[in-house]
Amino acid sequence: MNFIAIDFETANSKPDSACSLAIVAVRHDQIVNNFYTLINPQSDFNIWNTRINGLNRAKVATAPTFDQVWQHISTLFSMDQLVAAHNAKFDIKVLQQTLLKYEIEPPHFLAVDTVKTSRRLYPELPNHKLDTVSRYLQIELNNHHNALADSYACANILLAQEQQFGQETLKKLVTMV
Repeated sequence: MNFIAIDFETANSKPDSACSLAIVAVRHDQIVNNFYTLINPQSDFNIWNTRINGLNRAKVATAPTFDQVWQHISTLFSMDQLVAAHNAKFDIKVLQQTLLKYEIEPPHFLAVDTVKTSRRLYPELPNHKLDTVSRYLQIELNNHHNALADSYACANILLAQEQQFGQETLKKLVTMV
């Protein structure tokens, strides 16, 4: 299976306030690369988000803005690229709204949500949060709400699900964005 797993952290409750992004690339069922960046969201941080992800204005002051980051990663988001995220609805909305903030047309791509796959495949779990599913599958998640740690966990969840249930089962849960 080939895909990228993504995770965003935001500065506040607005979906166009991306302040960090991580991407983990999987090729032939192996994690082969990763990308992580802080992002200057050009918006205010709220205390709630800072408590969750540990990021604040000072930490991202010299970071690139998302339009600068997009120049380097845009080719990863295409019609023939599968993008995985845990709670993909959130991460895709952050991507789309942040792009619109910079007047960049959001791309279309294939997406799979590991929250949805986990709900379908592990109905016995009390919830399907990233840390719960990771613990259940014995996947390391040392720094939850760090975008890179969360992207690695998402990638490993999807890989474990593919190994346990097969690619055909997962293909039924892929959507076009």
